[in-house]
Amino acid sequence: MRGKSTEQHSIFSYLSLEDRIPQRHPLRDIRKIVDKALNELSPVFDEMYAGVGRPSIPPEQLIRAMLIQVLFSIRSERLLMEELDFNLLYRWFVGLSMDDKVWDHSVFSKNRDRLLLHGVSDHFFDAIRDQAAAKKLLSRDHFTIDGTLIDASASLKSFRPKDEIPPDDEHPGDCGGRNKMVDFKGQKRSNETHASTTDPDARLARKGEGKEAKMSYAGHIMTENRNGLIVDAELTQATGTAETEAGLEMISRLPGVGRKTVGVDKGYDRRRFVEVARDCNVTPHVAQKKIHSAIDHRSTRHPGYAQSQKRRKLVEERFGWMKDIGGLRKLRHRGLEKVSWIFKFTAAVCNVVMMRRLLKTA
Repeated sequence: MRGKSTEQHSIFSYLSLEDRIPQRHPLRDIRKIVDKALNELSPVFDEMYAGVGRPSIPPEQLIRAMLIQVLFSIRSERLLMEELDFNLLYRWFVGLSMDDKVWDHSVFSKNRDRLLLHGVSDHFFDAIRDQAAAKKLLSRDHFTIDGTLIDASASLKSFRPKDEIPPDDEHPGDCGGRNKMVDFKGQKRSNETHASTTDPDARLARKGEGKEAKMSYAGHIMTENRNGLIVDAELTQATGTAETEAGLEMISRLPGVGRKTVGVDKGYDRRRFVEVARDCNVTPHVAQKKIHSAIDHRSTRHPGYAQSQKRRKLVEERFGWMKDIGGLRKLRHRGLEKVSWIFKFTAAVCNVVMMRRLLKTA
């Protein structure tokens, strides 16, 4: 018998949000991991807010909403609020009921910046990493470090001389408007003499010979070699020595006193990196340059050296996830402080996704 289509909708629903979400949905496992970390951060949240006044957006809901934005590659806060308004799965994950009013996107952004001021992304990253360590998912002795360039939210046209504000360069046939045609031919442009008017913290950089130069930041992560989980993350300006300096900084933060190994690519094959790493009781498994290499047979003769080079691909997979899924292929935020916050938070979300899979297969 053919069913009849009716336009009369029910006023009341007799199913809760909890009943509507499938028991085997991946977000259920992810929320368990996230909620445990947020419970540990409750004392940090208490220090962020005054004891009296109008209630603000709960920080737990803020972080869960941002996690949804990263997991589902939602490109803006405005679109995130629209999705929260009608998507019951997102409402359940964030902690909103079906009748709760969704926040305005500008209010959400202002409350998110409060988390930035208190370094919540660092605390959240550490809480997730500590969970992984408690579940024995981390290697304590073998690690990999690498860096990548992340496109800044600034164009080459905003890269102007520091000592002057040049007039708008008009091109024959220019139709006007904000995006005017500019000819850079014959101009010498460098980070010493020029800066972006859109994002002054961004730097003009390129990954290698023959690659185009872009306004960029430098992202650095350290992964452990057992499962490839991220154990440290840092974002810096894209300078010529950013990889080496950030790598040594992360090595200095390694816990424990036993000897450790760190695998890196040829970009770290510098005498200072090798010497400082060895002073920190770390064996640098550096991919050798063909000539003038700072690494010698003291490291390359051991079987562990070849194993470290094989495990280096795991760090590239993490960068790929953070860019393609986490939204870091092209930044939406500006300023070193805010971009660093987003980078560290995205690294934590990447760990959450991996932990969910690892714990399921354990």
